[in-house]
Amino acid sequence: MTPAVLLDEALTRIARANDALGAFVHVDVEGAARAAAEAGARQAAGARRGPLDGVPVAVKDNLWVAGMPAHWGSRTWADFVPPCDDIPVERLRASGAVILGKTNTPEFALSRRTDSRLRGPARNPWDVSLTPGGSSGGSVTAVAAGMVPLALTTDAGGSTRLPASYTGLYGLRPSNGRIARRYGFPPIGIDFQAVGCCP
Repeated sequence: MTPAVLLDEALTRIARANDALGAFVHVDVEGAARAAAEAGARQAAGARRGPLDGVPVAVKDNLWVAGMPAHWGSRTWADFVPPCDDIPVERLRASGAVILGKTNTPEFALSRRTDSRLRGPARNPWDVSLTPGGSSGGSVTAVAAGMVPLALTTDAGGSTRLPASYTGLYGLRPSNGRIARRYGFPPIGIDFQAVGCCP
C-alpha cells in the first residue's frame, strides 16, 4: 500500500468518525499530502528511510509540531503555533513518517479523562458514552478507531497506559529521558513525564 493510499484511508476515517469521537483537534491535510508524496517518491526510487516512512502518525497536543497549533488542551494557548518541532517529532519526520495532525488532551494534560475546555471530549470508539481515559485519550482514540496506526503520547502517571487499557490497545511509556525532549511546553509531574506511543 502506497503512502498516498494510507493517507487517503486515514483521512476518510477521520472524516467519518472524528466529529463523534473527538480524537483530532487539528488535521494538516496539505502538509500530510506533501509528506506522503515525498515518501512515495522515495519508495519508488528504492530509497525508503525505514519502517515508518510514509506511515501516518498523530501527535498529542501537548507536543510541538512546527506550523500546527499547540493548545495543550487550554484556552490559554488557543492561538499558539510553535516555531519548531520538539525532538520526537523531528525524529519522526527524519524517519519519513507523515505527521497528520494533533490529538485531543485535557487542559495541561492533567486529567484521567480527555475533556478539553477548548475542544470538548474525546470518546471511546467502542462505546461513545464512555471515556477513553486521559490524558492521551485523543491519541489512543485515533489509533483504536483506525484513523492512524501510530500516535505519540505522553505519560507521567498513566496517561498513555490507562487510555490504552480502556480501548483494548498497547500503550508504551518508556523510561524517563529515553525519548529526548528539548522544545515545547514544560514537562509536568516533577519531570516524570515521558514521551511514549500507542501503536
